[in-house]
Amino acid sequence: MKLFLILGAINAGLAVILGAFGAHGLEGKLSARMLDVFKTGVQYHMYHAIGLLVIGILIGKWPGSTLLTGAGWAMFAGIVLFSGSLYVLSNTGISKLGIITPFGGLAFIIGWVLVVMAVIKA
Repeated sequence: MKLFLILGAINAGLAVILGAFGAHGLEGKLSARMLDVFKTGVQYHMYHAIGLLVIGILIGKWPGSTLLTGAGWAMFAGIVLFSGSLYVLSNTGISKLGIITPFGGLAFIIGWVLVVMAVIKA
C-alpha cells in the first residue's frame, strides 16, 4: 500500500514541477506544437499519479491483490514511457521517440483494466 502512495505522491509533485517548468521555463524556447506535446505529458503524468494514489488506497482495502499491484506497476511504467517520451521528444525534437509513447499509453490502459478487474474480483 505505502509504495504506490509514495510513488503517487512523488509523481504528482513531479507533474506540478514539470508543469511549472513548462509554463515558465519552456515558453518561448519551444514551438507551440512542442509545448503542447510537453503539456500533454504533464497532464497524463498527473492523471496517473492520482491513479497510483487510488491504487494505494485500494490495496489498503484489499491487501494482497496482485491485480492492483500489477495495475500500479503498469501505471508507473506508463508514466515513464508515455510522459517521459513526450518530455524528451518536446525538448529534443527526436521524432523517433514517438514510437515509445504508444507503449506507455498501452501500459495506462492495462493499468486501468487491472483496476476494474480487481474491483470486480473483490
